[in-house]
Amino acid sequence: MAHLNSHYLKLKAGYLFPEITRRVKAFTDANPDAAKRLIRCGIGDVTEPLPAAVREAMHKAVDELGSREGFRGYGPEQGYEFIRKAIAENDYRAKGLEVADDEIFVSDGSKCDCANILDILGDKNRIAVMDPVYPVYVDTNVMAGHTGAADDDGVYGGLVYLPCTAENGFMPDVPDEKVDIVYLCSPNNPTGAVATRERLENWVAYALKNDAILLYDAAYEAYITEPGIPHSIYEIPGARQCAIEFRSFSKNGGFTGTRCAFTVLPKDITARTSDGDRKPLHPLWNRRFSTKFNGVSYVTQRAAEALYSPAGKAEVAALVLHYMGNAKILREAVSGSGLTVFGGVNAPYIWVRGPQGKTSWEIFDHVLNEANVVITPGSGFGNAGEGYFRISAFNSRANAEEAARRLAALKWS
Repeated sequence: MAHLNSHYLKLKAGYLFPEITRRVKAFTDANPDAAKRLIRCGIGDVTEPLPAAVREAMHKAVDELGSREGFRGYGPEQGYEFIRKAIAENDYRAKGLEVADDEIFVSDGSKCDCANILDILGDKNRIAVMDPVYPVYVDTNVMAGHTGAADDDGVYGGLVYLPCTAENGFMPDVPDEKVDIVYLCSPNNPTGAVATRERLENWVAYALKNDAILLYDAAYEAYITEPGIPHSIYEIPGARQCAIEFRSFSKNGGFTGTRCAFTVLPKDITARTSDGDRKPLHPLWNRRFSTKFNGVSYVTQRAAEALYSPAGKAEVAALVLHYMGNAKILREAVSGSGLTVFGGVNAPYIWVRGPQGKTSWEIFDHVLNEANVVITPGSGFGNAGEGYFRISAFNSRANAEEAARRLAALKWS
């Protein structure tokens, strides 16, 4: 008899975004005229074309593969040397941060990496997550058997939830209890909040004191606009001993469909075996890549490399400026309607406290039906997100302006 992974049966309902898709489809099937004016500000998918520098690099790479001399088959699973060097040099060493080329691991998405990192971490770890939180952190730990069952509020036994509230700026304080693995995300998805240097210093100090590892998701670091906010966890002394950083080209370079990201795993990070011996994680992550992954395509890696060219950097800056312009328009419109608004300054997400007494899904349905705009219910990101909703600024300027107009005119009570 074949046996399934019973941990999957502990997952609550469907993954957040497929559930949104299901509800939107039901609405559009029932209201075909409204479907024509639907504006999607829910899922954080980019809308603008790939930068010209990227397209040119891809065309050139395809032409290379069209000759016997330029053809490439299997590449290095961890990424070609040219892209690993470009990442380490531009994102880290040029900013005074110590990261070696071979500490960069190129993948097809930071979402995948945040899940796959569990392959090299033991099942005895006590795991802490932000609340509200990007659902992947929680769901993949459920799938891996690192949690108990969920209660009626969707809170899983065995996980430590770190409250992120308006009072703490939607960035968690270090807990009084000891944990082994901590998921941090800055700029944060879904709240749009960022971690200050002081807060990250507290987390690094906590990790070093408690022999813990920080899993630091910095997929939106390109959207940080305020000075003094760290773009990398490695700006904090001691982080190389305790932090793994995840980054992506999805949101800064428009690679949501092209697929390319990377993880930084310093050779300094160690963890203990069941016998108490201390071993480095870098060789294990390297082995995981070699065994389970065949690498990102050569064409895609050349495309990612082009983002670091002078033209590519300028085009990335223009994309960020475009989406943050959308965020400003949406933020001001919703704030002007009387709701309390957070985010939208250092991240392309606006986090909104809904009308008192309304659940997140009730707000979702109200906005969908009355304004024909798709948002994301805050409760989909965790129990602490109840009563909030997220608006994504990833859209055309025309759609952002029209969505802002509709949201500003919406009767919330």
